[in-house]
Amino acid sequence: MKLSFGQHLSQKQVQTLAPRMIQSMEILQMPLVELNERIEQELIENPVLELREKDPALPDEVAPADEVPATRDVEQKELIVDEAHHNADDFERLVNLDQEMPSYFDDQTRPSSNRIQDSSDRHQDLMANVAEREETLQDHLLQQLGEWELQPELRKMCERIISSLNAEDGGYLRISLRDMLPADAGPDQLDLAEEALSIVQSLDPPGIAARDLKECLLLQLNVEIPHYQDVRTLILHHLEDLRDNKIPQIQKATGFSQEQLREAWAELRKLEPKPARRFVESYAPAVTPDLSVVQDETGRYIVKMDEGPSRNLYISKYYRQRLANGQATKEEREFIKRKINAAQWLIESIEQRRSTLLKVSQAIVDYQTRFLDSGPEFIEPLKMQQIADQVGVHVTTVSRAVDDKWIETSRGVFPLRRFFVGGTTTEDGEDIAWDRIRIELQKLIDHEDKADPLSDDEIVKRMGAAGLKVARRTVTKYRQKMGIPSSRQRKDWSKSNQPG
Repeated sequence: MKLSFGQHLSQKQVQTLAPRMIQSMEILQMPLVELNERIEQELIENPVLELREKDPALPDEVAPADEVPATRDVEQKELIVDEAHHNADDFERLVNLDQEMPSYFDDQTRPSSNRIQDSSDRHQDLMANVAEREETLQDHLLQQLGEWELQPELRKMCERIISSLNAEDGGYLRISLRDMLPADAGPDQLDLAEEALSIVQSLDPPGIAARDLKECLLLQLNVEIPHYQDVRTLILHHLEDLRDNKIPQIQKATGFSQEQLREAWAELRKLEPKPARRFVESYAPAVTPDLSVVQDETGRYIVKMDEGPSRNLYISKYYRQRLANGQATKEEREFIKRKINAAQWLIESIEQRRSTLLKVSQAIVDYQTRFLDSGPEFIEPLKMQQIADQVGVHVTTVSRAVDDKWIETSRGVFPLRRFFVGGTTTEDGEDIAWDRIRIELQKLIDHEDKADPLSDDEIVKRMGAAGLKVARRTVTKYRQKMGIPSSRQRKDWSKSNQPG
């Protein structure tokens, strides 16, 4: 192989994303709350960007006569990179200030000190209202451990065990005690680890640091609970049989009567299979819909958008004048040009988001009119490619537009992705949504005779009578996907006269 230095000319095609294109895609994908946070951050970082305060004395539909709208409708554009250029004109479009100014160049002055103070106060209030950190599983256990008088090595081992527990995993000990010790650890250290584990397992919540479900349930047993011995027998020998609803086999192996088994099982179900469940964060933020649906006088569903502060942005007159009067230094002029370009890009990206999201969501609503008229069981199978073809954009644009966006309808608040559902084809060749099969299947299961549950074949027949002619494998597939056990597992043996 010969190594040499030299210059060579080669030609290759490379796709690059201009800064504006990247920002447009980011803005399009943001939900309303995140977009408002982005605007708030830009208002802090970019001095040329201002937010018009609406005059509370004026009606919502009336703007002051000397103000023009903060943004304007822009032509719908596909997010395709122009490989022949790098959008250099975007960086220079404001160099000549004698050209006609867009509508987001507002003739308002630099913000007053009171306005700056108000903005600062809002941020101080936001920081003051941050929720206090909730107690973690480790905090709860270590606090109890602090009440024990332990030797340093034993305490250290207890703390090591506690640190390895994960609340989201239920608080089980998934690491063996041997793996927590040095490779050359002797029997004495292993005995110390066993003692430490016993201490941790005696803490609250009951069942913590168990190594499997059986140990977890046994740790929670108390001799004072009703049917203690029967419950213990079920835990030690018949957990899998209970899972598979093999009641006759359990009765044969234990000699329990049906009533005795039923009462013991009822006590077992009171135990907690995931002791650390309450320490898992269950915070669910309130949903802020980006869109809403109303009906016009013809009955057609029309999509409206919550504009928020996004359409009240403008570029300050103060900095335009500073740039135009020739008094600014070269460094100041470069700084102002850069900030004006950034502000303009943000405003146009937000307007592009608005235009794209309205067109995509309106196409979705037009397609799913039966869902809005009659309910979820009438949803139609829909793919993103169908909406992309109708709107005239790429399918990835549709995906970004609907990502984490919510719409308020007369039937509730739904994520836009909710309206994209897969489906199957019936034996008659009709395309039906998976949701429709799911709803009908759940209805049949809820109303079946638990002493004689419906088999998949019987479900197929009853669905056919309801107008859904699907194959048995389709029913089995969807039943398993919904987590519904088989007919044998669903059988209530206490209501059955059959011995098994």
